[in-house]
Amino acid sequence: MTEEKIYEPVTGDHLVAWGHRPGKQFPALLARANALRAEGFGLVRIRAELEGEIPELPPKLELRATGAVPFHENIDAAGADEEDNVEKVRQTMTALMRTPTIEAGAIMPDACPAGPVGTIPVGGVAAARNAIHPGMHSADICCSVMMTDLGDADPKAVLDAAQSVTHFGPGGRPQGKRFTVSLKLMDAFRANPFLDNPKSIRMAQEHMGTQGDGNHFLFVGRSRKTGRTAMITHHGSRGPGAVLYKQGMIVAERYRKDLSPATLKQNAWIPADTEDGRAYWDALQIIRSWTKANHNAIHQATIEAAKLGDVGDRFWNEHNFVFRRGDLYYHGKGATPAWGDYASDATGLTLIPLNMSEPVLVVRGKDADHGLGFSPHGAGRNFSRSEHKRRMGSKTPDQLRVEETAGLDVRFHAGGVDASELPSSYKKADAVVRQIKAYDLAEIEDYIDPYGCIMAGDVPPFWANKKKRKGRR
Repeated sequence: MTEEKIYEPVTGDHLVAWGHRPGKQFPALLARANALRAEGFGLVRIRAELEGEIPELPPKLELRATGAVPFHENIDAAGADEEDNVEKVRQTMTALMRTPTIEAGAIMPDACPAGPVGTIPVGGVAAARNAIHPGMHSADICCSVMMTDLGDADPKAVLDAAQSVTHFGPGGRPQGKRFTVSLKLMDAFRANPFLDNPKSIRMAQEHMGTQGDGNHFLFVGRSRKTGRTAMITHHGSRGPGAVLYKQGMIVAERYRKDLSPATLKQNAWIPADTEDGRAYWDALQIIRSWTKANHNAIHQATIEAAKLGDVGDRFWNEHNFVFRRGDLYYHGKGATPAWGDYASDATGLTLIPLNMSEPVLVVRGKDADHGLGFSPHGAGRNFSRSEHKRRMGSKTPDQLRVEETAGLDVRFHAGGVDASELPSSYKKADAVVRQIKAYDLAEIEDYIDPYGCIMAGDVPPFWANKKKRKGRR
């Protein structure tokens, strides 16, 4: 066998094969290795020279025994659909609680599965020690709701104004119709290693003032307590959050392979006390600021378009995020924080929307131990969107809309009627309200009765539009 040629460089593949972990130290290691290569050293000698640079890895963390960490159930089941749903939620939470970092868990009255077994369900809460799990906040980071008191404004005029300024559907705003993003916020993106990339920075600018699709909405109604008009928006962090989630999952997977290969991929975590963990936590806070600014932009643009003067209070809350409390990280997947000082801008009041034909609840959380300090985020589902479509039978989406939203001004901004967002697709609102009270999760202080709402509608998937455009060439 002939000896390898001296000019063959050492690559990252060599380092990985020798046991080195990819990371910020790689460029320096490669430079040292190739300097030795240039001096005539063979690969075996170079490997030996660098062996002392291989970090000592901690012992592998095994999954906890099934049932070793119990979770609180704040949910009832009435009927076959609900019983089936609760059983599926219980199954996925049981698997989730085996994750080595998890120390407590809870499910809310709106709980429903959100992926393969072991994935945190919608309406699920998981408390982890020294760990941030990107998969437990999902791609829709900081999905949240904001309400503005609009005084004696005419609800129809507000909805018309909102429709003229908001943006639903995929993608962002075109050039010339974009909302301004503060320089301070953009500087924060550029200063964070998880957010300082061309895609995140571009989307932070293009997606400001947009609401996306699915269950995101703009709702107008009247306060039952005061009779004043209120506007409520529901959306998350759009493209910037989705990119952060993807970056976070890549880093978490690297740690999972080293720390706990037996942990499910969707439950991989970033150790909070590492440089990566601190940077990811900071990135989450920046994304939270961006999302709040996005809500504010839509509310302010609507107020200006409707020429409103008598505007009252505004508050908001996220229900899809990670919260630090003491030395634990609480992951709420579709769960609303119910303690008064969960954030510096918390008011003590939070919002729980139910469905487009029911009131939005204004609540004050009870910080219940059996809820890990959380309350529900909405009504949840008992079955999938496709199952709802099957149960529609011969009824068209528009026929169902007329039946279920009679008297309401319901608009689908970017497509046809999305039947999977009509009231029958969700759990019964009165049952969720009853369970909030029965489990003492929150005190309802007001109801915002619906006038109408705007949603994206039945928007074709991006790949269908791409295929259609390609066919036109």
